[in-house]
Amino acid sequence: MLLASPVLAAPPARITIQRDTWGIAHVHGRTDADAVYGMIYAQAEDDFARIEQNYLVNLGRLAEAEGDKAVWSDLRQRLWVDPAALKADYARSPAWLRRLMDAWAAGLNAYLADHPQVKPRVITRWEPWMALSFTEGSIGGDIEGIPLTQLEAFYTKRKLALTDLERGIDLRDPSGSNGIAIAPSRSASGRAMLLINPHTSFYFRSEQQVTSDEGLNVYGAATWGQFFIYQGFNAHAGWMHTSSTIDNVDEFAETIETGPDGKLAYRHGDRLRPVQVRTVTLKVRQPDGSLADRSFTTYATHHGPIIREENGKWIAWAMMYRPLAALQQSFLRTRATDRAGFLKVAALQANSSNNTLFADSKGEIAYLHPQFVPVRDQRFDYRQPVDGSNPAADWQGLHPLGELPRVFDPRVGWAFNVNNWPWRAAGPDSPQRGAFPAYMDQVGETARGPHAERVLAEGGRFTLDGLVKAAYDPWLPLFDRTIPALVAAHQAAPNPARDGPVALLRDWDRKWGLGSTATSLAVYWGEALWAAGAEQAKTEGLGQWDWLTTRPTDAQRLAALDAAVARLTADFGGWQVPWGEINRFQRLSGAIDLTYDDSQPSTPVPFTGAAWGSLASFGVKARPGVKRLYGSYGNSFVAAVEFGPRVRAVAIMAGGESGDPASPHFTDQVARYARGDLRPVWFYPDELKPHVASTKVLVRR
Repeated sequence: MLLASPVLAAPPARITIQRDTWGIAHVHGRTDADAVYGMIYAQAEDDFARIEQNYLVNLGRLAEAEGDKAVWSDLRQRLWVDPAALKADYARSPAWLRRLMDAWAAGLNAYLADHPQVKPRVITRWEPWMALSFTEGSIGGDIEGIPLTQLEAFYTKRKLALTDLERGIDLRDPSGSNGIAIAPSRSASGRAMLLINPHTSFYFRSEQQVTSDEGLNVYGAATWGQFFIYQGFNAHAGWMHTSSTIDNVDEFAETIETGPDGKLAYRHGDRLRPVQVRTVTLKVRQPDGSLADRSFTTYATHHGPIIREENGKWIAWAMMYRPLAALQQSFLRTRATDRAGFLKVAALQANSSNNTLFADSKGEIAYLHPQFVPVRDQRFDYRQPVDGSNPAADWQGLHPLGELPRVFDPRVGWAFNVNNWPWRAAGPDSPQRGAFPAYMDQVGETARGPHAERVLAEGGRFTLDGLVKAAYDPWLPLFDRTIPALVAAHQAAPNPARDGPVALLRDWDRKWGLGSTATSLAVYWGEALWAAGAEQAKTEGLGQWDWLTTRPTDAQRLAALDAAVARLTADFGGWQVPWGEINRFQRLSGAIDLTYDDSQPSTPVPFTGAAWGSLASFGVKARPGVKRLYGSYGNSFVAAVEFGPRVRAVAIMAGGESGDPASPHFTDQVARYARGDLRPVWFYPDELKPHVASTKVLVRR
């Protein structure tokens, strides 16, 4: 009699995390799911606090940690995010995606089990469906355009003023990034290249390589807590996202009435439709540490949730909310090996806010517009709330990809985007503005647009080092456009007290540098000039670039110069202060909200904020208690990649890979970051082997 052979259980999956000498994790697993397990475990080792923070925000649970001050942020999220709906999305997800979400949650739970000294603020047990709450990875999602003051005003029936930030009149660096794709015709090696230069808050992403025996092999920046590389490359293709100038959200002014049944309704054409009413209950941390419930009755129409009131109308907010498709698109594009494959993934149309620069080993390059673009009736101005009672104003489906602005393999040999309009994406080979609806661009040009176009047009045949050099070109075009008018204003109304400052700016080459006193004076002058004109710019619908270069009066220009001189003198004892004495990088702790101290060590940084036209961005602002300007935003993860039989890449991170001040990788990249000296990326096993500093093997559970 033959006995049946026993069924042997599959051995537990083993995942390897090799860290190189910069602390970068190179993760390998047998399956993609195993690799995701190791990927998120490695992220948690580097900065679990930022992972939890991102999910507290995106799940609408931040008030469970921070109390009342986070209530309105949570309510904003929960107008869309419903845990029950996300659980249903998880249940209907394709099996391959469920495996990834399962592995993601298991990796986080394993990390917490292995590190009992780590005390989560709120989330002590991660569930797979939670991954669907945070699916895009960009610095600011569409939802962040909703002003919290007005959300609070509506749901508490009070009047509250907009903040300067909500009104768009504070001086701030343009959000977004730089992306450049170089075709073989403009490459010294005859191979396509890609610049990846996101401008985000510092320490916003983790640098990783993630590989599997199923063919996954991707390198780049992953937003803390996500299991896909958001901006990066694989062995054959690379992609860089930049925040788009497209109109990607709309507001609908709803006419609210009482229906025949006595319930709330809204007018839509010749009929009344019921207002959707839902109770949202938040848990809010109390001063004594306990949790208390706070419930809100919320409202929505078919256009979207109600987020404020204006002129007696309820305003509904319409935006893309497709978490399942967005998570699929975000992961699948990391596996695309050429442009056709990338476009196949883009057909999911779950990217609403980001342009993409693309390059691959076939020599193909591209500029792509966001893929989620609703079709709108161009009789309406969607920059303002449109009449929600008019069915003609409704979204009419989505534009197919072929109807969107894009550039494929331009004759000029390059494509770029620096958060400016797409009509200069490839110089003379760009999409024609008149061929597309006005809502394809709602911002126009930025100060970096002419800069990027100039370095590309004049750059000859780029090497990888040459592409990096272009990314750190020191020209500040905004001051090229504005200083001549200041000089003329001074000549028309001479004042000996201004002779020195005007001469310094007049004779300056308009380039940033550590020793440049003109850079310091120009930046302080530009800030003072914008402070004088921000209200007017808002009224006229103009951005910083357009207003500063066309609108100031001579009196405003001269008064701003006086203010800049006075501020520099008050803070530093004189108006001729080298830029490197003012503009500094400092990281004193691993806290999410950092503080700064003039008495503590810091590193001088030569490049300025992007508002002045610097491609390399170091966003600073005045802070209480300090006189120096400390960067917190701008160049974060930067990489340049050349595609060929083998990928060659260089990269840098702001600060370092780890969020732990005790780690050697907390600030080990600062000096190179400040110099724009990108380090080699060790993509292949033979490159990595001599530089492996540690190896950890996880047994998946």
